[in-house]
Amino acid sequence: MDFYSAYAQGFARIAACTLPVHLADPAANAAAVIEQARACHDDHVAVAVFPELCLTGYSVDDLFLQDTLLDGVQEAIGEIVAASADLMTALVIGAPIVQGNRVYNCAGVVHRGQVLGVAPKAYLPNYREFYERRWFAPGDDRELEWITVAGQEARFGPDLIFRCLDVPGLDLHVEVCEDMWVPVPPSAEAALAGATVLANLSGSPITVARAEDRRLLVRSASARCAAAYVYAAAGQGESTTDLSWDGQTMVYECGTLLGESERFPDGPRRTVVDVDLDLVRQERLRQGTFDDNRRTHHERVHRFRTVEWELAPPAGDVGLLRKVDRYPFVPDDPERLELDCYEAYNIQVSGLEQRLNAIGTPKAVIGVSGGLDSTHALIVACKAMDRLGRPRSDVLAFTMPGFATGSTTKGYATRLSEALGVTFEELDIRPAAEQMLTDMGHPYSRGEKVYDVTFENVQAGLRYDYLFRLANQRGGIVVGTGDLSELALGWCTYGVGDQMSHYSVNAGVPKTLVQHLIRWVISHGEFEEAANEVLAEILEQEITPELIPIEDGKKPQATQDTVGPYNLQDFTLALVVRHGFRPRKIAFLAWHAWKDLDAGEWPPGFPADARVAYTLDEVRTWMQVFMKRFFANQFKRSALPNGPKVSAIGTMSPRGDWRMPSDARATAWLAEIERDVPTS
Repeated sequence: MDFYSAYAQGFARIAACTLPVHLADPAANAAAVIEQARACHDDHVAVAVFPELCLTGYSVDDLFLQDTLLDGVQEAIGEIVAASADLMTALVIGAPIVQGNRVYNCAGVVHRGQVLGVAPKAYLPNYREFYERRWFAPGDDRELEWITVAGQEARFGPDLIFRCLDVPGLDLHVEVCEDMWVPVPPSAEAALAGATVLANLSGSPITVARAEDRRLLVRSASARCAAAYVYAAAGQGESTTDLSWDGQTMVYECGTLLGESERFPDGPRRTVVDVDLDLVRQERLRQGTFDDNRRTHHERVHRFRTVEWELAPPAGDVGLLRKVDRYPFVPDDPERLELDCYEAYNIQVSGLEQRLNAIGTPKAVIGVSGGLDSTHALIVACKAMDRLGRPRSDVLAFTMPGFATGSTTKGYATRLSEALGVTFEELDIRPAAEQMLTDMGHPYSRGEKVYDVTFENVQAGLRYDYLFRLANQRGGIVVGTGDLSELALGWCTYGVGDQMSHYSVNAGVPKTLVQHLIRWVISHGEFEEAANEVLAEILEQEITPELIPIEDGKKPQATQDTVGPYNLQDFTLALVVRHGFRPRKIAFLAWHAWKDLDAGEWPPGFPADARVAYTLDEVRTWMQVFMKRFFANQFKRSALPNGPKVSAIGTMSPRGDWRMPSDARATAWLAEIERDVPTS
């Protein structure tokens, strides 16, 4: 497969176009459309959507009934059809067209010298500033018909879906302006019938706040219909006798804005984006009620007709015209990140608060290491106690130094616990660990420097063994500190270890989000200044389990050297769990997101010296690690304790988002990486 091609990776390039209109001059408007069509062709666009009645202007009023204008429209369409013969792009253009005894406000779809079909506007506004029924007939009942346009026979009706045979998933439906504003739009039925790209040609004069209304409707339509929605409004050149026009264009995909153009432009504007057809398909596969709704409306949905066409998409690297977030769990927008952190933190706090209430008045027992995860779990527990009106001394924090515990992290744990006012104790696990290793006959007990997984897990397991027994002894529950990323990668000790707890507050929080949650806690003054100072220092530390002693001249143990950079692994995690994407597509997106340090946006507050880039080779290597670990460690996730779901992307709980057999193998996924993801 062509790894570098966006089309081969399940994308289709779509354009929403607006352009200055020449009132009642179809020939001039056809020339303007052709000029923009050629530009779209050069940009490798599959479908370009133009405004409502763009061949005449929306505001020509009674001229819509003039034979001269209507004849001119037919000639203009003929010019566009002829010009399209050598263009890749399918053109969706607005024009008044006669059918039988009436004029219809239509959207015509033209591709490679052929009129593929004509969709009449189903619902005509005839209120406030609108008088469309004076000139046009509603097209809601014009199903299963044909029409002659520019000398060609074409299907006619609002019941058309234009299916591209060589771009799987590109199924286009077209509606016109007011069709979007009615309770049950034609596009909703078309989506149930299989349409994935919904286009709206709009006149829509602008008044104060109408642009926001349009955004609301387009966004909600794309979200409800699990589709891309392409909107193009009339602008410059329309009559301002009584109204004004802003030329708004935008494309939303499943509720997310992919792109929009400036309003009130001087000259033509195009919003060109790459729509993810795989994402649309996967959303529909996951949301079973989508197809249930199709069954409910079967009588209308099954009437849709399919018009087949072929794009002949370009091969090779044509770029990727969409924003790809480096951090799917962490928004780049400051306001969105602020809200996400507020919600995530309070989901965790309220979850623990409810669990403590349900049990009675247990204490919260936590092992604190001075690392990010245990730090965050500790402040969540403290806030839960605050909200319950209980003293923070009911949080029992234990630091349990092992063979590789550093003075720095131990100092953080001590200082933070003291600043928060929790009950704090140190419990040295080394004597117990040495005894266990001796009892087992481990080489370490004979003085050999053997630091294997048994050596590590003896320490990790003892810590949680102590925590559970301490909880028994002191009337508490063990609050788990492990995060979503560790659960996905199996970076936790099974059974009596950090895989287990009585309630796991971080189970829905990925590693890449934890630091932002702590920053949010600091900036919002959730705790005293002394605690905030320690939290800020903890944010600067390397992620390490501190289970292997540091040897002279060697680098200290670092988690990401083993499981991979959490930057990349959280990226893969989100796309596997939330969207079910193929490895080759995830690699393609990761390469675009991470290949250039200076391109794109970084989350607010992200330290400049922590910014990194990854080569395709690194993406490929660490994705192989992810797949191996993800499949091999399902047994740990199948036995997870309770904990709240935090992100819409998902969780690892078998009672929530993720169910998978523990004996499944990664063979097919690894084979695809080997076959389809190139080395640089």
